Amino acid sequence: MQLLILLLLPFIGSALAALLPANARNREAWLAGLVSLGGALLAASMYPQLADGGVLRFEVPWLPQLGLNLVLRLDGYAWLFALLVLGIGFLVVLYARYYMSPADPVPRFFSFFLAFMGAMLGLVLSGNLIQIVLFWELTSLASFMLIGYWHHRSDARRGARMALTVTATGGLCLFVGMLMLGHVVGSYDLDEVLAAGDVVRHHEWYRPILVLVVLGALTKSAQFPFHFWLPRAMAAPTPVSAYLHSATMVKAGVFLLTRMWPVLAGTEEWTLIIGSAGVCTLLIGAFLAIFQQDLKGLLAYSTISHLGLITLLLGIGSPLAAVAAIFHTINHATFKASLFMAAGIIDHETGTRDIRRLSGLYRSMPITATLALVASAAMAGVPLLNGFISKEMFFAETIMAGGTASDYALPVAATIAGMFSVTYSLRFIHDVFFGPPAQDLPREPHEPPHWMRFPVELLVLACLVVGIMPAITIGPFLHSAASSVLGADMPNYSLAVWHGLNTPLLMSLAALCGGALLYLMLQRHLKLGTVERLPIVHHFDGKRAFDWMVAGITSVAARLENLLGTRRLQPQLSLLFLLVALAAGIPLYMRGLDWGKLAPTPLDPVFAILWVIGIACAVGAAYQAKYHRLAALALMGGAGLVTCITFVWFSAPDLALTQLMVETVTMVLLLLGLRWLPPRLEPKQLDWHASLIDWGRRSRDLTIAIVTGGGVAALAYAMLTRPWPESIASFFLTRALPEGGGGNVVNVILVDFRGFDTMGEITVLGIVALTVYALLRRFRPAPESIPIPAQQAGQLAPEEYATFGADAPGAITPYIQSLSAAIRGARKESK
Repeated sequence: MQLLILLLLPFIGSALAALLPANARNREAWLAGLVSLGGALLAASMYPQLADGGVLRFEVPWLPQLGLNLVLRLDGYAWLFALLVLGIGFLVVLYARYYMSPADPVPRFFSFFLAFMGAMLGLVLSGNLIQIVLFWELTSLASFMLIGYWHHRSDARRGARMALTVTATGGLCLFVGMLMLGHVVGSYDLDEVLAAGDVVRHHEWYRPILVLVVLGALTKSAQFPFHFWLPRAMAAPTPVSAYLHSATMVKAGVFLLTRMWPVLAGTEEWTLIIGSAGVCTLLIGAFLAIFQQDLKGLLAYSTISHLGLITLLLGIGSPLAAVAAIFHTINHATFKASLFMAAGIIDHETGTRDIRRLSGLYRSMPITATLALVASAAMAGVPLLNGFISKEMFFAETIMAGGTASDYALPVAATIAGMFSVTYSLRFIHDVFFGPPAQDLPREPHEPPHWMRFPVELLVLACLVVGIMPAITIGPFLHSAASSVLGADMPNYSLAVWHGLNTPLLMSLAALCGGALLYLMLQRHLKLGTVERLPIVHHFDGKRAFDWMVAGITSVAARLENLLGTRRLQPQLSLLFLLVALAAGIPLYMRGLDWGKLAPTPLDPVFAILWVIGIACAVGAAYQAKYHRLAALALMGGAGLVTCITFVWFSAPDLALTQLMVETVTMVLLLLGLRWLPPRLEPKQLDWHASLIDWGRRSRDLTIAIVTGGGVAALAYAMLTRPWPESIASFFLTRALPEGGGGNVVNVILVDFRGFDTMGEITVLGIVALTVYALLRRFRPAPESIPIPAQQAGQLAPEEYATFGADAPGAITPYIQSLSAAIRGARKESK
């Protein structure tokens, strides 16, 4: 039950936050803070049950026959992530209280924020593959709302659309991969899947499963070649960036790869795909971060690079590399969240994030500068900070990955990426806080309120404490998390700060010195912004490729619409029925159609008369549609009434009642719509050529109608004259009352056996109703459908209306004036 409370708490808080008034800024922050802090304390209280490798489960049966139940599962690794989600979430809420403007719709912000927190917790706690995909997509939807929070800005809208497009596409791939994985294992329960690694790796579906799952993970964690969406998501408010892009959303991909490590890792395919994506992302992200002029852009590309480091560690495939990946996940969340908040403070207090305009802020913001300095040093891997220890573990694993001492490619790439990280860390610190004081800033720089800076102080303190005493502070939690992933493969490792003068230490020193030297070489050009195009990588622009792809899809869709679409309903229906006739006619032509041997029942004369009336109504409706819409509508209703009576005739009163309701609603809606339709055009006199074309078109439509209707009738007759085969009817008949609780089998099918179908139809109808309502609120009626006030008031004589046209220029003027006044009045009423 504790797990269920932990999951539901953010969603309940999200609903409550949405109901608060717009001016309740403090109450919303208190609500979000109490929810996240309460959840963090609740999660922390569960640790003693998990410390020795225990697993907490909460299960609610849903479809046990298919192995689909609501399963919440908490082990050491899930606990660590849940604590990150809730703990950093609490700090970001406190920070957002002072960052967000009173003019912003704060209830919407905290409502989306808590909804995203709940989706991340659901992903972390899921004990079922289908649940993982469900919450995975919920994180994409909630992040879309958060990234596009300032929807009045075009960059926020574009960034949100790009993020949703990329991550949702990856989510679709993940869904297919999870379905295949569950099919191979024979269960969707996560515990059974994690225990079936050998079965999955030796199955013929292993490669497609691996590719699909990895696509979902790489798109979510902004890994090459899908890294381009993350920098565009920086249009979100800084609290969103500090939360989503440091500790939660972008970590979802590496969380999934780590969670699936026992099932999918340990093969050449895993190492090739994951390792290649990781090393490319590590280098490209770090290189691009050096040349960014926006503080958040620099941090975004550095996040991409560090996520590539974690992905590369997982791709190496050794148990010790997996431990290092988990450790760096924690460290990166700590120092990157603090750096994003520091960048937000700079923007909040100076009015800009442009590095070229910022300089010498240490004098006016000494505390913020000191905090940013320590966090940037942790990001660069400076000793006695948490980032140094996990980076040394990374360097050690790259040395061991080649298998031989002569294989230097991976250690060299790791050292170069370390140099780049030092360079962009120095840019963040030196260019912003040191040098001459900046001039002409939008605001006079000063320190932020203490409680706005407090989350940064706490996170920086964590960087220091973990960096100095890692074995005491983070050691037990890391061991619990790693052992829950690796199980029996758990290696021995040391979190000591000093391991002697070894190769990883020399690589760290080379990265620090080389990065500082590279910064000195590039400093002048970077500060002046003279680098117009990035060397080498400007040829590989993921955003441009994405835009080309979207433009290509749009162009193809437009061409297909021009080729197949039409604004007239008649050609669309003709094409639809023709395709139906061909789809049914081809197999019937190849196999033939013969009648069954059952004798037809005697024809009741009353029933025959009833359907003669129905046929007459249908034909009359088709004929009157050209001349009189109301008459056609009445005749169509008559055909529907005949169908309703037919259901009563065959002892199906529930279907008859449904048909009657549908006919009533349809008739009312069409009658309401007739009021706004423009009058029909008078039939034109056609010459013999146009008449021939019109006759041919009508003959074609008549032929399609006869062939389709006659084909359906023949097929129905052939089926009804055969004995019924064994079908699923007996299943519903025998189970409707004992399992569905109803004697009316049709009703039980609709509301029980196929209840989700019915719920989906109701949902669609509700969405359509809301859409129609929104359209009617902004509806502008056609001018010719508006009654003329002059005529209603009797200002014009009847003979004047009869003489409208070219022969009555004097009478047309008041008509135009009255029509214009009517249109203006209708528009005012609609507003």
